[in-house]
Order: sequence, then structure tokens, then C-alpha cells
Amino acid sequence: MSKIIKQVLLTICASYALLTNAAPGNETGQEEIINVGLVLYTKSQTPGTLNASWIYSTQYRGPGIAIGGPAEGYSGVYQVRYFREDGSHPEEYELHIEKVGSIYQVDWLLDGQRLITGVGMETAEGLAVGWRQVAD
Repeated sequence: MSKIIKQVLLTICASYALLTNAAPGNETGQEEIINVGLVLYTKSQTPGTLNASWIYSTQYRGPGIAIGGPAEGYSGVYQVRYFREDGSHPEEYELHIEKVGSIYQVDWLLDGQRLITGVGMETAEGLAVGWRQVAD
């Protein structure tokens, strides 16, 4: 995992712990799943395609690919598929990335319903996006 992803994830997790007084574990000794994730999108050699490297909480991570976007930049609508590290549990969404000033607003939709939302910024490595699942 790249240094920037580790730094951003550490900052997100530390902020969450401070805001909620959450401990890294619980009484059972198992790590608590927090509703925070990070994804790094990098441009593929194929126009309109982004490669993804994602992590959710402290327990899940893996690769992904977003297709159907614009030939240049990140803003646009994509079809995205994510996998766990072992290739299992594929998940597919419609990915909306919109640049607003110097930040990106990002939403993941399934059947027209927004399930995940996030905010991102461009880095030397790509587009880094912190995200969370939308509460019911």
C-alpha cells in the first residue's frame, strides 16, 4: 500500500476514534468494523478506465476497475467493480465523480440509489477518495 494511502487512512481512522471515543478493539478482542474506507484511483492506459485499490475499515481491501468514464480527467460516470484481495465478493456500482473546485465529490449508486458517498483529492499517484456507507 502506498505511503499516501496509509497516511490518509491513518488520519481518517484517528479522527473517527477521537470523534466517537472508539477503541481499536472491543471486549471480545476482535477489531471493530468502522464505516470508513479509502480508495485510490489511477488512470489506466485505456482511455476512460480507472484502476482502483481500496480498503474498508481495517478488515477488507482489494483491487477494482472503473470503465466508461471520460477520456481525460476523473470527473464523469463510470461502471465500477471491486473485489477482495483473493478475487472474491465482487461488488458493482455506478460511480459518479464530480470535481468541485479543487476537491471531488464521489457517489456510488446501485439501481439509482446512493449507497456510498465520499470526498477526494488529486495526489501525485492519482485520485484519493475517503468514503463511507450512507446510513439508512
